[in-house]
Amino acid sequence: MLTLTAADGHQFEAFEAGNINAPRALVVLQEIFGVNAHMRLVSERLAGFGYHVLSPALFDRAEKHVELGYENADRDKGVALRAAIPTEVVLADIVATAAAFGNKPVGIIGYCWGGSLAWLSATRTNSFKAASGWYGAQIAEHRAETPNCPVQLHFGEIDHGIPLTDVDSIKQAHPKIPVFLYPGAGHGFGCEERSSYSAKDAELAELRSLAFFAEHLR
Repeated sequence: MLTLTAADGHQFEAFEAGNINAPRALVVLQEIFGVNAHMRLVSERLAGFGYHVLSPALFDRAEKHVELGYENADRDKGVALRAAIPTEVVLADIVATAAAFGNKPVGIIGYCWGGSLAWLSATRTNSFKAASGWYGAQIAEHRAETPNCPVQLHFGEIDHGIPLTDVDSIKQAHPKIPVFLYPGAGHGFGCEERSSYSAKDAELAELRSLAFFAEHLR
């Protein structure tokens, strides 16, 4: 874990993976369960494709060292922690994470809460060359915003927290953005620790994300 500092002086941790001399970099954004074992696994796996990876501990402003599981009580705590942190300071931590890579081309990928934050990082900052958001429930709410970099989005067809009307509204607002819908997949289909995990859909979404980053992080 590295310690990084945001513009307002807040210090937070970030999990680091991959070769620090890799030519390209990724910021990996957590779900509402913290930088837990799953997020570290994702970071290590993406690093294996030739990226220097940082996954910032976005809950550090409310509580340090948060690593939650996937039971109802864990979800409730994660939701409460998320609600306790204003979006603008979360984005400040994400910008500081991107800056830690220096002059490398940086992409961002996020899951669940992180999927929404990947969208907002693309629309409200200029820190990234590409953004991939997985099942971000708040994207539809902010669909009127314009990204400053190429974006692709991934949603499960039977995600009970993100109705298809929301997905359609995003497509209508941004017809040129690739929006992938995974038939029969639910929320969190990319997480091997969730009951909704779908290996085939997770693999396909990750391959699409990697191809997207390979195209734009130059």
